[in-house]
Amino acid sequence: MNPGQPTITTDEMLAAEYNSEYLGVSHFQLMEAVGTRIAQEIATRIRDRPNPRIHVIAGPGKNGGDGFTTARHLASQGYKVKVTLVGKTSDVHDEAAKHQLDTIVRMTDSIQFESLPDSSQLRPVEADIILDAVLGYGVKGELRQPLLGAVRIINRSKGYKIGLDLPSGLDSDTGEPHGEAVKADLTISLHKIKQGLVKGAAYAGQTISLAIGIPPEAETYTGPGDFKTLWKPRPPNAHKGDYGRLLIIGGSENYTGAPAFSALAATKCGTDLVYVASPAKTSETIASYSPDLITIKLPGDHLNLKAVPEIIKWTTTSDAVVLGPGIGLHDETVETVKKLITEIGEQSKPMVLDADALKIFGRTRRRLKNPTVLTPHQGEFAQVLQRKISLETQLRQEAVKQLANETGATVVLKGNLDIIADATRLKLNKTGNPYMTVGGTGDILTGIIGAFLAQKVEPFKAGAAGAFLNGLPGDMLIREKGPTITPLALVDYIPKAIKYCTDGPPFTRITPQTTTRYRA
Repeated sequence: MNPGQPTITTDEMLAAEYNSEYLGVSHFQLMEAVGTRIAQEIATRIRDRPNPRIHVIAGPGKNGGDGFTTARHLASQGYKVKVTLVGKTSDVHDEAAKHQLDTIVRMTDSIQFESLPDSSQLRPVEADIILDAVLGYGVKGELRQPLLGAVRIINRSKGYKIGLDLPSGLDSDTGEPHGEAVKADLTISLHKIKQGLVKGAAYAGQTISLAIGIPPEAETYTGPGDFKTLWKPRPPNAHKGDYGRLLIIGGSENYTGAPAFSALAATKCGTDLVYVASPAKTSETIASYSPDLITIKLPGDHLNLKAVPEIIKWTTTSDAVVLGPGIGLHDETVETVKKLITEIGEQSKPMVLDADALKIFGRTRRRLKNPTVLTPHQGEFAQVLQRKISLETQLRQEAVKQLANETGATVVLKGNLDIIADATRLKLNKTGNPYMTVGGTGDILTGIIGAFLAQKVEPFKAGAAGAFLNGLPGDMLIREKGPTITPLALVDYIPKAIKYCTDGPPFTRITPQTTTRYRA
């Protein structure tokens, strides 16, 4: 493996595949590309051998589908191929893999096919090339039969062993075997080198990567995959609080809607408990918006230092904090926000800084101690960075990366093209439309990101998925309801947008964004 080759984690690879399908590149197309490229790679290694023997040992999943496709492409080049499916043909549920399997089963002259559902039926093989297509990335737990038997048989077989994407049984992130793993002579990793192949080099053998047609935009831009990879199904024994407690600190005598919109968005994103801490009269108004909101009444008409002890009690028991929506810029509030940023940092609580809290932070910008997401629009961003911001996309990206590096935070710059960056990563987001310039849509983004932080999502992933999930309901609204958006309507469409992402492909295309839009 070339030390300079980029690596990819399991979640990043899964997101790239889902985002590819969102862009219009189907899973079947990717599988075809895999079969073509792997067959070419194998052919270069056996071209000078007379009548080479090729044996594909495949599992019933997507990795097996890649193996079936490779077998067909090798047969089309005149090679005799044997394919062993470890399992029943009825165990193959992936539609693309089923299609590939149905094809090779009919190729009775060029492909010898067998299905062995019982591990006791497996025997060591001898071939010039043994292609391990039993298991790919994302394996969980210890291997069980018959797949465990397949791994053992491959290791006992004689021939040049090639791992398709990964040696079966090797963890794609940690490089540790799931009990046992194939020891390959060569691993051909798809798209990019899986992170586990670096750590599990003893199993991987020589490692190369092959491009399979995933568009660069599938990683550069956010998509459904960025959300789907962080959304985890809940077990039947889940309890209240297991999925996060979020504290939102905001509101003032003039602004009651901003913290309420953030809180309502967070409740739609599955956060178990959402609290809104606001001045007493503001809190009463917020409570009237929805029975879903739990309010904490603070002394005074705006945030002041007397409220700090009460707020700190709540930050201690919360999993994440949102600070800023509708908070105002009273002198007392400025000092209180500065103190809260320090106190929350000392507690190492994940935090979102938004609106006026961002402006206050910008006056004494410093490196933050706790995981933090900053969510400025262009004007706020200029205040935090304390200089004018270019409209040129590349220069804006560099400015966002600069702020992320200086503060140690993830920065989500809202605009016609959202820019999300931390110290090492950058993504762009296109969802949203010009009708999202109404007040409150940015507060909804803040609540969505806060919800993810409360559910233990790392800041960069929370920012990227949050930007996509904030704009997608707006696009759905415009398509289905007409050219107008209100914050409450946007909140009500969040579950529909979540379902769109979690249901996965094939994705019904949402009207693409073609005009400038900004979030308020």
